[in-house]
Amino acid sequence: MVASGPEALRASVEALAGAIGERNVFRPAALAAAAALVADVWRDQGWEVGAQTYELRGVVCANLEVARRGVTRPDEIVLVGAHYDSVLGSPGADDNASGVAALFEISRALALSPEPARTVRFVAFVNEEPPFFFTQAMGSHVYARAARARGDDIRAMLALESLGCYADAPRSQRYPPLLGWFYPDRGDFLAFVSNRRSRRLLRRTVALFRERSDFPVVHAAMPALLPGVAWSDHLSFWRQGYPALMVTDTASYRYPHYHSSDDTPDRLDYAALARVADGLARTVAALAAPDGLP
Repeated sequence: MVASGPEALRASVEALAGAIGERNVFRPAALAAAAALVADVWRDQGWEVGAQTYELRGVVCANLEVARRGVTRPDEIVLVGAHYDSVLGSPGADDNASGVAALFEISRALALSPEPARTVRFVAFVNEEPPFFFTQAMGSHVYARAARARGDDIRAMLALESLGCYADAPRSQRYPPLLGWFYPDRGDFLAFVSNRRSRRLLRRTVALFRERSDFPVVHAAMPALLPGVAWSDHLSFWRQGYPALMVTDTASYRYPHYHSSDDTPDRLDYAALARVADGLARTVAALAAPDGLP
């Protein structure tokens, strides 16, 4: 598997958060441009791109999807997703152009890998950000609800959420109340977060990642009501009964420019992001292998 390069990741982030910038239903032309960019990247990688569309506030919105069918267990699905919209007033470099950039690198690697046992899907979700977060207007809610209605057997869902900020200074990491007693105070790690029902998937995913990458990892299975635990598209899959987890740099608990106009491409650590994307690509391939899931 070819490792992800920092420059490819930087180019993807700059295309989304620089050239396009703020992208949401309140800036429909930019949102459409972002969707077109996602589709173009995937087509260039050799994928056939599908779209699930719905209308919100008079704007046609799209979840975009590509898939590689499994050979021996095609009905079992490993799904990796990232939202491509940004919050109002922000170009959204870390949140979440970094997640989309990593998604591109993972899909690129999987397109060039041997055929998986399980089906692997990559999905770029729309409308994760407020005012639609936690509502049925989230793109991931629309997707997960349709998946459940079809009877899709999603065995693992990984939400890539804000992956570009890392810092090794003391006290560069914050946490929800009381958790700081148990976890590192340096923000130099990648976090894997799940609810209690998804803890088997969490443990397996972290074990596979650690076998394939030396990037520091922290993981926790916690109640969804704890601040930060449900703050991405994995929530929509929990609500449909699917095992899911969030992979993140912890966003607002580390990154001072979260949801601001200063969330720009120049503030991210692309060398670290490349290591993260490479480790995740290898982990996703392992999850899709015959013995990948518990």
